[in-house]
Amino acid sequence: GVVTALLNTNLTGERLAHCVGEAKPRAWIVGVELLEAATSALTHLDSVPPIFTADLGATDAGSASTAQTNELHSLDEQLAQTPIRPIPEAIHAARRGGDLLFLIYTSGTTGMPKAARISHLKAALAGMAAWKSQQLGPSDRTYCCLPLYHTAGGVMAVGGALMAGGSIAVARRFSASQFWSDCVRYEVTSFQYIGELCRYLVNSPAHPDERRHRIRTVLGNGLRPDVWEAFQSRFAIPRIVEFYGATEGNLALLNLTGRVGSVGQLPGLVRKRLGIELVRFDVEREEVVRDGSGACIRCETDEAGELLIKISPQTRFEGYTNKAATEKKILRDAFVAGDAYFRTGDLRRMDADGFYYFVDRIGDTFRWKGENVATSEVGEVISVDPGVDEANVYGVAIPGQDGRAGMAALVVNAGFDLERVAKAIHDGLAPYARPVFLRLLPQMEITGTFKHRKVDLVGEGFDPGRIADPLYFRDPSLGRYVPLDATLHEAIQSGRVRL
Repeated sequence: GVVTALLNTNLTGERLAHCVGEAKPRAWIVGVELLEAATSALTHLDSVPPIFTADLGATDAGSASTAQTNELHSLDEQLAQTPIRPIPEAIHAARRGGDLLFLIYTSGTTGMPKAARISHLKAALAGMAAWKSQQLGPSDRTYCCLPLYHTAGGVMAVGGALMAGGSIAVARRFSASQFWSDCVRYEVTSFQYIGELCRYLVNSPAHPDERRHRIRTVLGNGLRPDVWEAFQSRFAIPRIVEFYGATEGNLALLNLTGRVGSVGQLPGLVRKRLGIELVRFDVEREEVVRDGSGACIRCETDEAGELLIKISPQTRFEGYTNKAATEKKILRDAFVAGDAYFRTGDLRRMDADGFYYFVDRIGDTFRWKGENVATSEVGEVISVDPGVDEANVYGVAIPGQDGRAGMAALVVNAGFDLERVAKAIHDGLAPYARPVFLRLLPQMEITGTFKHRKVDLVGEGFDPGRIADPLYFRDPSLGRYVPLDATLHEAIQSGRVRL
């Protein structure tokens, strides 16, 4: 009956305190190597739960000095003093599949993380999906280098291996240089990926073990079309199972056929039975489009719209610990009075065969020159350049201009050529989709699942007075990028420069 809140091990201070506060825990178990990070949150907490850590004697005194010593306890001593006895049968008998098992936090790409409620049933279904979709068995060995505090690593990878009766090799963190050696050393037959992990591997130098492995299937999400085929071909991956699902979501999609770029397929009868809909979405107003009677308007084939999933006994929405945040994810009276749908917050499109494809996250897509700009599309065009290691695309406001101008924050390497990137942007994107601004970052701020954080970048905009990084402006009269200094910035802000 115990509920565990899985904390992001990269968080410190106020953000970590927020997550602890959402859980309202009776106790906090902290690895000794994370004790200093954990204690950085204490001053931000209204009440501090007892902190238990193993090998307390090995802890650096300086690391523990910031902790409230009356709240710090040895887990080893506590366990040694606790008698071992079976859990009473009455407790077992009272448990139900809908009981809460985990709190798993969203990545916090656009603000503070939210604690999603994960029941035993939901965790079991996620593990079962990983097991069955990859046809895992007792002889299979799964490799997981993703954080166990997120659903992909901690529920799907681990759950799939447990349900199959197989085994799992857990790496403390992802390392592009060690990845294939680990897969060979531990005789891995499957691994859990996320798209950025695959892109890092594709962009890495050749490795002697990259085709010596025994991998037969991989499962994950976010594998972009521009990386998919290169990843599968270079590393000789027989089968890729791409899925779509949100931690807090009430349904997942699975691509079992290997169609490149798709997150899954559903026949029309299944879509109707489960209440899966794509509806038109106004990206400028950031709201669904309704007809004269107030009903949402369904998308045509290959038309991008927000993916909605009906909330029903078959597709339960368990929500967050925060009721207000939970309500924001529910769209009510979508088609008939009284209905309720889970809002995925994702723009998708569906082809004539019923395959779904990712378009963009709502809030990432923006309007410029009267057109919708999908940040994912812009990012794909820029990221294929060998001089660009990472690209994070977003929209920024300019006084007197409707919509938001495109901006790309780039992490580049020694092979970066601004003119070559500018040509790729010009050749590969429509005029309205070409980034107006570029920013060169020393490194990208990412979440534990390699998602790019945008909220701070959007807030900083393109002001050289606030930003020390190199900035560039795409001069429409020249058709190329020029350095953005204070004088040019003021001219853009005042409207003297035509955009």
